[in-house]
Amino acid sequence: MTSQEVKEKRISRWYFGGLASAGAACCTHPLDLLKVTLQTQQEGKLSMVQLTGKIVRQQGVLALYNGISASLLRQLTYSTARFGIYEVGKQSLDSNAGFAAKVLLAGSSGFIGGIIGTPADMVNVRMQNDVKLPPESRRNYKNAIDGLLRVRREEGTKRLFSGAITASSRGFMMTVGQIAFYDQVKMFLLETKYFKDDPRTHFVSSLIAGAMATALTQPLDVLKTRVMNSKHGEFNGLWDVVKFTAKLGPQGFFKGFVPAFVRLGPQTIITFLLLEQLRMNFGYLK
Repeated sequence: MTSQEVKEKRISRWYFGGLASAGAACCTHPLDLLKVTLQTQQEGKLSMVQLTGKIVRQQGVLALYNGISASLLRQLTYSTARFGIYEVGKQSLDSNAGFAAKVLLAGSSGFIGGIIGTPADMVNVRMQNDVKLPPESRRNYKNAIDGLLRVRREEGTKRLFSGAITASSRGFMMTVGQIAFYDQVKMFLLETKYFKDDPRTHFVSSLIAGAMATALTQPLDVLKTRVMNSKHGEFNGLWDVVKFTAKLGPQGFFKGFVPAFVRLGPQTIITFLLLEQLRMNFGYLK
């Protein structure tokens, strides 16, 4: 076999997905911050461009990276878990396993990853949302670890897993949209004579996967963000959040859709481009 053929046959190690996702988060964090801020606006008067200008004018460019430590911690917990479980599970699947098996495996991986990543996700949402609050109302967590410790001390350990139901449900849909669809689209492209296992194929596959993931997860993402950013006792369960969001009409469940896609598309592309490079250069052969 040529060196290229050897690279193509290599298999990802279980932790490569978490590393690739953390790398992608460094590039897309400002877009994630804008998405969270738009989702927590009940009135929704500011557009994405207006909000960006307001943050930069009032607090400087670095404010767009508020909460980056929590974002990295989230990827190193949530994404490492979901990619790792999927990768290990995929190796045990029969070679003739169909798309339905991949969907079930991906969904289960994302559900578990969502639970594991909920504490870091909560701190991430809160740190990002601080930029739109007046100084006296901000939580001002120093970093992700400080945020976790303060939530546990001030609100109790149980509060760290507030929003776990929506986060795990979102993780289910996100992982189906991202990983299962990526694998399926990539396999379809490689079966044609126009594509081979290279960055062009990885780009096309991840772009389609990012679009699918955004469409599947946006309503759950809005609910998750509202639950995690709420004050203690503000909502009486998930159904209360649904009714509150529904006051805006159906579009209320898709607030921040454009920045969500603008963020998730590039994040998915960068994640899989990095993941494939890690696999082809540092993966292992069966």
